[in-house]
Amino acid sequence: MKVSIVYWSGTGNTEAMANLIKEGAESTGAEVSIKQVGDVSDTDVLNADVAFLGCPSMGDEALEDTEFEPFIAKIESSLSGKKLGLFGSYGWGSGQWMDTWTERMRTAGAVMVGESLIVNEAPSGNDIDKCKNFGKLCG
Repeated sequence: MKVSIVYWSGTGNTEAMANLIKEGAESTGAEVSIKQVGDVSDTDVLNADVAFLGCPSMGDEALEDTEFEPFIAKIESSLSGKKLGLFGSYGWGSGQWMDTWTERMRTAGAVMVGESLIVNEAPSGNDIDKCKNFGKLCG
């Protein structure tokens, strides 16, 4: 099983989530690639059996707009049938950015693995297990 984890992180919170998701996915025996969005190509996502995409809530509950949003826009038309898990951190708001992003990926034809995962600030306590268990959904 090939798993690709692609994320953008401004404060390190979403990066921490990505690393915990990687740990969970590897515990299932998956071959995991983890990269920041600026270091990835669309084939990293499209050639994986499962892709986990992570971005924090930015501004008015939106995806980061200089690197992450352009990457999503580039691959969006190729996501039909692709297994995706979405994750990200937030410090304010209600999580609307994740609901909007999840619906956008479903509309593109992606097959969502589990419920999208959001964590307030840095993962700690029960959030650590939630992130690891999210990674285990790759199997």
